[in-house]
Amino acid sequence: MNHTLLISALLATLSLTACDNPTVVNVPATPVAVPGPAGPQGETGSQGATGYQGTEGVQGTEGVQGETGATGKTGDGTTVIVVPAEAAAPTN
Repeated sequence: MNHTLLISALLATLSLTACDNPTVVNVPATPVAVPGPAGPQGETGSQGATGYQGTEGVQGTEGVQGETGATGKTGDGTTVIVVPAEAAAPTN
């Protein structure tokens, strides 16, 4: 009888493990957000506080008047014409 009970327990264990099929898990697809119709218009916001006018600045001091320059000498009527140098010929 001891052998019959042992063999029955062993047979039950093997039959249960043989029936253990792997479980298939179906992962749902990632939902895609589809925009719906626009909702109603919201209430108008309240008016913000207004700023204040700043104070006017102070007038700066007037600068010092410069000295008048000395009068230059008068010319003797000679006109000098400076002719620019000719461009050098390009070298090959």
